[in-house]
Amino acid sequence: MANTYTQIYLHVVFAVSGRACVISPEHREDLQKYITGIVTRKGQKLIAIYSMPDHTHVLVGLKPNIAPSELIGDIKTGSTNHINERKWIGCHFSWQEGYGAFSVSHSHLDRVVKYVRNQPTHHRRKSFQREYLEFLERHHVPYDERYIFKPVE
Repeated sequence: MANTYTQIYLHVVFAVSGRACVISPEHREDLQKYITGIVTRKGQKLIAIYSMPDHTHVLVGLKPNIAPSELIGDIKTGSTNHINERKWIGCHFSWQEGYGAFSVSHSHLDRVVKYVRNQPTHHRRKSFQREYLEFLERHHVPYDERYIFKPVE
């Protein structure tokens, strides 16, 4: 649309179902490239990504032609299929239902990029569960702890 100017940055975090540590270091780069391809094909800009064994962080520049839920759904569905087709783990892979998406101001982009890329060091000091709850609290997102980390059934 003519005369539409936006600057929308989202830091998205989503977990492996049951927070199982199944994304191996040997497949991390391949998964990240695959997710980058999904974001690019959707006409969006991937700024930073890091896949830990039990969760993934993605920082995207979002154009207003797609809803965040649609993009994140495409990322999760596409990457799930990619992992399962390659049989990277000995059973069916899936991401946990839901995600966290947090707005980022342009003035904080560099800091968030460094944070995303520095996940291994960061998680030596803080668990993913603790980190996620702190994100929700820092951004004043109401939540029900019963549903944050859905147990494996």
